[in-house]
Amino acid sequence: MSDELKHECGVGLLRLRKPLTAYPEHYGLQQMALLMEKQHNRGQDGAGIAALKIESTPGEPYFHIEKSADRNPLANVLEQVWERPFLGEIFLGHLRYGTFGGQTIEACHPLLKYSVCRNRTLLLAGNFNLTNSPAIFDSLTRKGHHLPNRQDTTILLHQIGHELEKALDAGNPIEGDLAMLLSKAAISWDGGFLICGILGDGTAFALRDPAGIRPGFYYFDDEVAVVASERPAIQTTFNVKSDAVKEISPGTLLLISCDGKTVEERPCLIPREPRRCVFERIYFSRGNDSDIQQERRLMGKHLVPQILDAIDQDYDNTFFSYIPNTAQISFHGVLDELLHKRNFRFGQVVLKDAKFRTFIADANRRKALDMHIYDIVYGLIRPNQDNLVLLDDSIVRGTTLRNLILKIVDRLEPKKIVVVSSAPPICYPDCYGIDMASMGELIAFQAVISLLKKAGKESLLHECVGCAREDLLKPDVAMRNRVAPLYAAFTFDELCHEIGLLLTPDGLKAKVTVVFQRLGNLRLCCPDHTGDWYFSGNYPTPGGNRVVNQALVNYCDKVNKRAY
Repeated sequence: MSDELKHECGVGLLRLRKPLTAYPEHYGLQQMALLMEKQHNRGQDGAGIAALKIESTPGEPYFHIEKSADRNPLANVLEQVWERPFLGEIFLGHLRYGTFGGQTIEACHPLLKYSVCRNRTLLLAGNFNLTNSPAIFDSLTRKGHHLPNRQDTTILLHQIGHELEKALDAGNPIEGDLAMLLSKAAISWDGGFLICGILGDGTAFALRDPAGIRPGFYYFDDEVAVVASERPAIQTTFNVKSDAVKEISPGTLLLISCDGKTVEERPCLIPREPRRCVFERIYFSRGNDSDIQQERRLMGKHLVPQILDAIDQDYDNTFFSYIPNTAQISFHGVLDELLHKRNFRFGQVVLKDAKFRTFIADANRRKALDMHIYDIVYGLIRPNQDNLVLLDDSIVRGTTLRNLILKIVDRLEPKKIVVVSSAPPICYPDCYGIDMASMGELIAFQAVISLLKKAGKESLLHECVGCAREDLLKPDVAMRNRVAPLYAAFTFDELCHEIGLLLTPDGLKAKVTVVFQRLGNLRLCCPDHTGDWYFSGNYPTPGGNRVVNQALVNYCDKVNKRAY
């Protein structure tokens, strides 16, 4: 992906099911470190590991936590935990991408709600965002809680802790009633989440949202029980086949008993229509998952007819390439399909230096050079004769394309540049863990505003903003997506053409055409991942419509403020 896109975090939970003496020294920590390393793509703004030792002597700590928000947080955390005793039967790890809040160690997971009574202690980490955090915060405040901040994780930690305290005060057994306890806490959560936690007595759990928006997988055998955000991370760490790793069902609690003997799924939240995040398949998850590999190749295959139309079927004078690195798998799908047709030329024209950002320590100087992370390969394009097809996995803001990539490939003097996105146009913001950008930064939204002005339909924008303001006074369930009518006013081809115009930098010699995946084809490629609200505007929870309406109002208020 050429645009920088921060996204949801990665979590890992590991329970050793036998006594520590049955394992090599540091086995649990080694496996936890590998599990996190295999998910490092999911978070580079912070990292943390907690270890809980069940058989510990009073007077000594029964858990350890190490966190870092340094420039290389995972490496820093692992270095720290190896330098001191970090033993336990249960490990909880987290990799953070800073979708909201500052990049500080206070924002890193796991979070701790400590008590000298072990069964009242709670460690929590998760991959999530909630749309209604302010309402939950206010509810806890009315109950007498004074939370130190308004971060989602802090709110969830204290809300679960509140229900935990109530249950213990009533004399209820926590392990047998944990599903009921968590359902009381989570019934008000509007968002996508995979929450992992450890109670001080050794009970461990993972809870997935009712629509399955955020991913979660688990595996257990006689020696270990493990949870992670991605299936291949578990496969690699424990050398197991893909069918041995199970998906945590939406709305389900995975419960690991305090003695480690029982691992079971329990109903917790009422399941909704499954809306698994499709961006996991397009970009976020690592491509070594067998299903994701196949789906991304299918995305490339389904784009070929549109690509060939964009180059007027001119194979002889076209060079096919991609923007590194995650678009490579979809590019293989393009090649698979083209090989059935005729001879053609392909290769890598754009290079990405993965180490470029780290060799300069000074942040300001490094930022000045970040835009040069890409380079080009000379001698593959015949000047003024060849079309150049460049496949990307998605286009969010289009900033890097416009300001860098198109300018440097134009030096090769292609006749035409066809930028291809394996994803449809991203028309709507996300609110479930992905920092897509504000509404005004989305290139598709900029295009629809441009089309409204050209067509003299600006009154439609004012009408939609007015409806959004009215909706924001209603309960979430009564709201509608008021941005959708703006896109409905134009055809898919009109929107794509306008995006192409906006992406073309001044002075570019080559003609630019943009090709996007059609939403119907994406659904054919990823039939089990229907969470496509970024493209369709069909949000899986009521809070989604509130977020998109607020985004529209914020955009227009900002525009009006600039006008004055």
